[in-house]
Amino acid sequence: MRFLDANVFIYAYYKPKRQLTQKEKQMKDYAKKIIDDISQGRERVVTTVVHISEIVNILKHGMSTEELARLIAGLFMLENVEIRGVPKEVYFAAVELSRDLNIDPNDALAIDVMKTSDITEIYSFDEDFDKIEGITRLPSV
Repeated sequence: MRFLDANVFIYAYYKPKRQLTQKEKQMKDYAKKIIDDISQGRERVVTTVVHISEIVNILKHGMSTEELARLIAGLFMLENVEIRGVPKEVYFAAVELSRDLNIDPNDALAIDVMKTSDITEIYSFDEDFDKIEGITRLPSV
């Protein structure tokens, strides 16, 4: 099982108004493959409602309400996707960890969930995860 970061969906679905660089195109292709593997049940992943909220907050600018609702509802229906709730104490601990690591609180939440679940790999394009011992970021582009 791997952790699924919000930015995978953002790279897969967001349609920027400018032309993408070659690296960005490659990241978009990787993101689409990851999402396809998950939707087809070939990958088992865990994420949190906080990360789902991040997806919604970004993609609402480029997708219709109906498209976005269909995407998120579909994610909740997949048996191979575990979406965890986040009690305020857990998020508060992530905020404290974010200060220690000098990273975004939602990234710290992902790290906390991974460590408490013995998950060592994360699907993400955020290079902040590269500096965290015991965590491997996939894909490494």
